Amino acid sequence: MMTDCLALMGHMSWLGWLMPLAVLALLGLGIAALLKYLFTSSKPTTGASS
Repeated sequence: MMTDCLALMGHMSWLGWLMPLAVLALLGLGIAALLKYLFTSSKPTTGASS
């Protein structure tokens, strides 16, 4: 399967390499943003905040 994927990406030139990398980058950014939101919103907001 890996060789078929690499052969297909080779035939598609630079677009075949750019699209999966873009999807993985967006997915990583989305997961990072979700984790940041979950961890920062779970803290109690008691006391003085500037």
